[in-house]
Amino acid sequence: MVDSYKKFWHNITNFSGTADRPDYWWPIIINYILGGIIVAIIEMSTGHHFMDTQNSPGFDFTIFSDIVIFIVWLGVLSLKVRRLHDTDRSGWWILITIVPLIGNLWFFILTLLPSKPNRWSQP
Repeated sequence: MVDSYKKFWHNITNFSGTADRPDYWWPIIINYILGGIIVAIIEMSTGHHFMDTQNSPGFDFTIFSDIVIFIVWLGVLSLKVRRLHDTDRSGWWILITIVPLIGNLWFFILTLLPSKPNRWSQP
């Protein structure tokens, strides 16, 4: 679990490798849990809902949170591409998520598939 999360941060801009199922799912789960904890801490410390802190001029979370969100988004995007590579698919398959409802379901299924020998694996 910890090794998978370390790999996530070390490969934040690596769009050419592979990520097996544990290396994909552990960072996704950990990021959701950490995100929920951080939002709860911000809400408890400010006394306001998180979205209110984003839109209020009195709070200075906007720029910082936008930077953090972008960095995590970039890491998750590269992780999704590497997971697709591990199932022997092009990273362009990520565009399937543009299709409403069915695209996200199909992408979810693709992330559950086992690893296959592929052209992105390192010998």
